[in-house]
Amino acid sequence: MTGPVPFPEAGLTVDGTGLLCVTLLLRLRGRIAGAAPGTVVHVVATDPAAPLDLPAWCHLTGHVYLGPVPGTERVYALRLSADARPTGADSPWHRADGGADGPSGPG
Repeated sequence: MTGPVPFPEAGLTVDGTGLLCVTLLLRLRGRIAGAAPGTVVHVVATDPAAPLDLPAWCHLTGHVYLGPVPGTERVYALRLSADARPTGADSPWHRADGGADGPSGPG
């Protein structure tokens, strides 16, 4: 019999405490630049919109949203994808390649 699958440990942590999601996503994008595909990133986010915005941003970019980190408050995990689509330099909700945009409005 096997036990529960352990939640992946972070290879990188991004602290977005006190940031609105747009600023958090800009910080996240900067911190993951150059990180290896497959890296698990834990994001500390206090913005109440983070549980909605982080999965939406992952869908937009192609990264894999893993969900809230068990046993923590306001920490969410994602896994970096090798074929991620970049977002605009100052707009995390718009793809840099001109593809379909994500949700509109501040997060």
